[in-house]
Amino acid sequence: MDIKRDTSGKKKLRILYGAAAILAVIGITYFLSQLDRAAPTVESATLWMDQVERGELLLERRGAGTLVPEEVRAITARSAGLVEERFYLPGAQVTDDTVLLRLSNPDVKLAAQDAAWALEAGQADLRNLEVTLATQRLQQRSNAASVRSTFLTSKLRATMYQQLFDEELTSRLELQLRVTTATEAETRHNIEQERLQILEQSIEAQLDSRRTQVQQLEAQYELALADLEALNVRAGIVGVLQEVSVEIGQSVTPGTVLARVVNPFKLKAELRIPETQAKDIVIGQPVIVDIRTATIPGRVSRIDPSASQGTVTVDVELLMDKLPIGARPQLSVDGTVEIERLADVLFVGKPAYGQSNSQVSLFRVTEDDSYAERTFVKLGLSSVNLIEVIEGLKEGDKVILSDMSKWDSVDRVRLR
Repeated sequence: MDIKRDTSGKKKLRILYGAAAILAVIGITYFLSQLDRAAPTVESATLWMDQVERGELLLERRGAGTLVPEEVRAITARSAGLVEERFYLPGAQVTDDTVLLRLSNPDVKLAAQDAAWALEAGQADLRNLEVTLATQRLQQRSNAASVRSTFLTSKLRATMYQQLFDEELTSRLELQLRVTTATEAETRHNIEQERLQILEQSIEAQLDSRRTQVQQLEAQYELALADLEALNVRAGIVGVLQEVSVEIGQSVTPGTVLARVVNPFKLKAELRIPETQAKDIVIGQPVIVDIRTATIPGRVSRIDPSASQGTVTVDVELLMDKLPIGARPQLSVDGTVEIERLADVLFVGKPAYGQSNSQVSLFRVTEDDSYAERTFVKLGLSSVNLIEVIEGLKEGDKVILSDMSKWDSVDRVRLR
């Protein structure tokens, strides 16, 4: 006969062991949750770091650009023509009287010859008029002299008869006749003098008119000669031939640009400053222009009023009487504009993602260089590579400037 065993004690024991195991798991889980998360490891060699310093912060703006000549002369065709000869190639040293090209135009030569003939004819007409008017003047002067002589004679006779009448040696009628004759002679004399004066004025007016015509012909002749001489295209300034825009045998019209000459000794720098930084630049600020082999001091002379492709063009006057060897037109340069100097401020290298007047989070390196902890930093004004620190860091702090966005989820990293 089977006897039933009592198993209730074993069941209770298993339940007790299970509850203990569950409580143990819960306790371990809670304990682990209270532990700090292990900091991820970052290679120090891959990070860009900098130390916070205190002192003078120079605010600068930098831009690339080129050297360009201040004096550029575009040489244009004065009249239509055909390019017959080209004497120089770009790069040649030229003077203001150097002939660069020779053009031909038969119409210009014919116009110059016609102008010369017209001037000669006008000058001959002027000489002929001068002779004719001189003859008229002499004739009128002769007439005036004859009338004056008759007047003086009549006046003397009237005076003589007045004396005879006073001595009762002649009659009153005879005296009156002589006085009347003298009066008539005086009137004719006055008329002839007025006529001579009017003739002189007329002669001057006619000569002035003809001289003006001759001057017009002279001007036309000089213009025609200038057109003819302009077929020999000259540089016009001392400098370097930069460009020749035409070929031999090419026909050109008036105003066509034939060549360009630049003065290589008077250059300026044209810098392209990012439009977000150009707002701080004003005329007169000092600039350092780097031409790779030397630096040239300068100052801002002009700021373009409009932006193009995200940049603003800034002209820089170069403050050197003699430019360094290697400075030439179209040379690529870098320019640094000095904006302002901030005295006794905290500053650090510009973070990869930090902007002026903003608040960012940076990783500050611990004293033993083993860890870097996140800290919030308020930034101020920025320069090319440096930026002002307003809050969050102190002098001597070392911070990571590299892009740490990969570690946004942690506040502490381990450095190795």
